[in-house]
Amino acid sequence: MCHWPGSDPLSREAGEGWGGGASSIPNLPPGTTLRILSDGSAGHEAQTLGVAQALGVTPDIRCVAPRAIYAALAPFTPADPRDGFAHAPPYPDIAIAAGRRTLPALKRLKRDSGGRTFTVYLNKPANGLSAADLIIAPRHDGLRGANVFSPLTPANRLTPERLAAARAAPDPRIAALPRPRIALIVGGDSRHGAYGAKDIAALEHIAASLLASGRGVMATASRRTPTALRERLRRALAAPSGFFWDGEGENPYLSMLANADAIVVTGDSVNMVGEAVATAAPVYVVPPPGRRGKIDAYLGALRDAGAIRIWSGALEDWRRAPVNATPDIARAVAQAIRPLPRRVVNFERPSLFCAALPWQGARLLEAFGRPPIAALAQLVEHLIRNEGVGGSNPSSGTKPIFDHAGIVRVALGADRDHVLTTFCSCGTLAIAN
Repeated sequence: MCHWPGSDPLSREAGEGWGGGASSIPNLPPGTTLRILSDGSAGHEAQTLGVAQALGVTPDIRCVAPRAIYAALAPFTPADPRDGFAHAPPYPDIAIAAGRRTLPALKRLKRDSGGRTFTVYLNKPANGLSAADLIIAPRHDGLRGANVFSPLTPANRLTPERLAAARAAPDPRIAALPRPRIALIVGGDSRHGAYGAKDIAALEHIAASLLASGRGVMATASRRTPTALRERLRRALAAPSGFFWDGEGENPYLSMLANADAIVVTGDSVNMVGEAVATAAPVYVVPPPGRRGKIDAYLGALRDAGAIRIWSGALEDWRRAPVNATPDIARAVAQAIRPLPRRVVNFERPSLFCAALPWQGARLLEAFGRPPIAALAQLVEHLIRNEGVGGSNPSSGTKPIFDHAGIVRVALGADRDHVLTTFCSCGTLAIAN
């Protein structure tokens, strides 16, 4: 059902000509199916689920777990046969993936579906622009291409409605804290650097000093947070006006973000920072340890946009607007797969004909040049086989092919008695003699 939008420069950055707000996201056709390929990472799932949520589609989530050799060499190996369910039929209209271990299965799904499934990859793929039909690579990744959309922040599941609901009914452990309330969102070790004794002491000091100033302080750690840092924060926030979530009970992360008067977040995770700036609270980022090339570029862009301030040792009095690129990302996906406008195309001008077909059909026609009758028959067979169409002989009736709007009428060169008419608006293909 997917068209490649040659008229839409998807390498534009979020906020630059895309408009704003979820209400301007184009509606997907009823019955649109969406599959998420997950590697089990909470951060990756937050992004893929956020896009699916913004598109208004309930996803089919399939988690890949490639064996060691496949995982180590991904995305440059075939999909692990053990993950065959991830690219098995029935083929979805859209597939969204994040994480390099999902890329082999995403590529295999594209191939096995005959090109029918429109593939989307979140973040910068190691295997280049051919990784997916649409690549959502955050601006700090520096990736550019005709099929690349570059938002300022990654996608997330926060919406104004979810935040408002969490403010209206805060977690009791959060509601018990005095105001102003400060959320301390702590990450941890990554491939770029680890938290040493000096870094741990600095974060403990931030928690203790905020608490000593009379503010309520609520903190949460991530799976990557070192045990030593967890323990130091737990001790620092043991006072009545402090709260450290230790994994017991319901996760109060959303309630912390929604009810914070200010947020202090470590800069080791683009997701955590992106979720913090999706609120309206002032956000302060504590620079992470280790190598920080891309992280510094990301934080610098957010600072220049007025979305964050780098932690300097004290809270300041300032205000800002929420920054959330998720609606822009969903809009880019919806625009990339939307049906093209109605048009009538003559076969004597293959470039126009190609623009009216799904992109895989266009590539097939480009290979034929100015197709003869035999090539047309081959194209029809290709569409029937690879668009998942069943039924009787296509020359004797109509066949459901794809759900594009518009009518394509093709006069076949000298043999004008044969006309191929594609009634895309009603999802049928007919060959009339």
